[in-house]
Amino acid sequence: MILVSNRLPVTIARRRGKLEYLPSAGGLAVGLDSFYRHHRARWVGWPGEVAASDQAAVTRRLREEYGCHPVYLPAVLARRYYGGFSNRTLWPLFHSFPTYARYDPREWGAYRNANRRFADAVADIAKPDEVIWVHDYHLLLLPAYLRERLPDARIGFFLHIPFPPYDTLRSLPWNREIVEALLGADLVGFHTFDYAQSYLGSVRRILGLDNYIGQIVAGRRVVQVDVFPMGVDVKRFEAARADPATRTHVDRFREGVGNAKLVFSLSRLDYTKGIPQQLAAVEAFLEGHKEWRGRFVYYLVVVPSREIVDHYSEEKEEIDRLVGRINSRYGTFSWTPIRYIYRYLDSEELAALYVASDVALVTPVRDGMNLVAKEFLAAKTDLHGVLILSEMAGASRELHEALIVNPNQAEEIAAALTRALSMGEAEQASRNGIMRARLESYDVRHWADHFLERLEESVALSKGLAVRRLGWRARKAIVDAYTRAHRRLILLDYDGTLVPFAASPILAAPPQRLLRVLKALCAAPGNQVVLLSGRRKEDLSGWFEGMWMTLVAEHGAWVRKPDAKEWESTVPLDTRWKDRIRPLLQRYAERVPGSLVEEKETALGWHYRRVDLQTGTVAARELIDTVTNLTANLDLGAFQGNRSVEIRSARASKGAFYSTHLASQAWDFTLALGDDWADEALFTALPPEAVSVRIGFSPSAARYNVDTTDDAIALLERLAKGEGKA
Repeated sequence: MILVSNRLPVTIARRRGKLEYLPSAGGLAVGLDSFYRHHRARWVGWPGEVAASDQAAVTRRLREEYGCHPVYLPAVLARRYYGGFSNRTLWPLFHSFPTYARYDPREWGAYRNANRRFADAVADIAKPDEVIWVHDYHLLLLPAYLRERLPDARIGFFLHIPFPPYDTLRSLPWNREIVEALLGADLVGFHTFDYAQSYLGSVRRILGLDNYIGQIVAGRRVVQVDVFPMGVDVKRFEAARADPATRTHVDRFREGVGNAKLVFSLSRLDYTKGIPQQLAAVEAFLEGHKEWRGRFVYYLVVVPSREIVDHYSEEKEEIDRLVGRINSRYGTFSWTPIRYIYRYLDSEELAALYVASDVALVTPVRDGMNLVAKEFLAAKTDLHGVLILSEMAGASRELHEALIVNPNQAEEIAAALTRALSMGEAEQASRNGIMRARLESYDVRHWADHFLERLEESVALSKGLAVRRLGWRARKAIVDAYTRAHRRLILLDYDGTLVPFAASPILAAPPQRLLRVLKALCAAPGNQVVLLSGRRKEDLSGWFEGMWMTLVAEHGAWVRKPDAKEWESTVPLDTRWKDRIRPLLQRYAERVPGSLVEEKETALGWHYRRVDLQTGTVAARELIDTVTNLTANLDLGAFQGNRSVEIRSARASKGAFYSTHLASQAWDFTLALGDDWADEALFTALPPEAVSVRIGFSPSAARYNVDTTDDAIALLERLAKGEGKA
């Protein structure tokens, strides 16, 4: 296994003329440390700035002692890729601060260049079917670059920050390349359902690709998008609590606090963390609750980060100003309300801060997950303490028993502080016990193992579809079976199977090539050709008049046999319901420009082929729900088609028609071609020996897949000619 992230878990620094190998700070490096050691994985990443003269020695030691493979980046490239595009463009945009984002083509070029260098480094050490797990927003292009170099690799990608909604992402000039590049992975993971839906929505809007329960068909591969809320190493924090060194730091944190309550917040210097808003809430609490003055201490721990960026230096100045104002206004000679620490805490100090504190104040204005909240609970083996958590942190989707607040509402945070400081031990234990049990059952090891299990499932699904692709051997076997047979049944869908979809249903008339092959199949002795379509019977009569073929219209509601002049109905013809449903469909046609209503004798259809996929899909789901509620007591169904919704009798389906009219006859060769969910009922109803082919690369009950309508016609032409070779 290969892990890939921007930074290695080891950072190289030269001090007093000697190279030092230091643990990297940050949730990703800490969170994956035990996992990568347990799996003996190799880790590819940037070790920081290393002089060219030191690189050979550094590379050797990193590989031999740490299992790490460095990617060296020239200083200018690193600055534009990391400090530039990653943190001045993607970070603010993905955290819903679009006004902070800058769009510099040079930085975008550096980002692409750096991602290619990472791809080259991985390709140098990877085996052909390697498991490669790529992490975070610095490497959004890497899955596509890896797929080019290692087409058989098993590639997973996990994003540790939010993914923005389409309306925010669209402002990025290079949004299409980024959204498309992630489809190079077999599995794309997010912390929460909301982030996953934002990505799937952008795939629909930008690439025109829909999904089925998170599965996207991208070319000849299936990409799975799923949710994996990251956990923490609970046992590590439990062990740290028992360490004597932790106890020493606990005493230092509580020095001078006495019996006062200790509240803490811990975050990097970043405008997404809501530190000024948090300080405003503490000020509101002090102003509104004088009884707590002198009875609590607020430890504000800020870890330095990216101070060279203007927004960060401005944030630091604002924090310094607010802390100074609050302490000078409310502090006394014996009590300072805010103890401000501006530095990195090592692991022992961090554990001690969690153990010593009574209240954790975790209120980012936007955060992918926030592991501080989970680490605080992991360290609280005695179930003491209260967690105040922002609803804008991904962790709030799991930690429901915390006091959930809006980070932009100072009065709400102040009220939560009042409740937290007054909460009894029994209530604290009850809330924390539930949350800790959840963390223990889904810790960081379980999170990683779950991701890798889903990755294997996604790869297996793509391989299964690849095996089902109709190759030359299968085509030859089908033609041979057809040639040997005496009674043959050929079941054909029309739109999307024999002809490509058209913008309007009336524009999809059959071309001469199709008419020729159908005539040849109809004329062959022993053949019964059945055209099973959702089309109106007038369309089918006009296009295929004179052919010795059974025509089935409106998904089985009407049938006309080869020797008959009149159509026969197969379902009740009571269509009074249409007067009730038609105005609803017309309203949707007005609301969604580009959509249209199609009227059939026993059905009504709403088509949105000219509408962008996201808008049409959302409207279609809403329409299906509405129609389902309106027709709950009627023998009707609302059926999703290929960019269409059709309302018709629940008894009319291709599978039902086959079972009722054709299944009882003795066929020694059966072939069915179809392209969408309406054909799945037919594929399911067929006997195991039947040959079923779905047009389009997607999961299906069919035995085989082909790519296009041309492939389907080519297969029929081989049958018509009786060719026994590919």
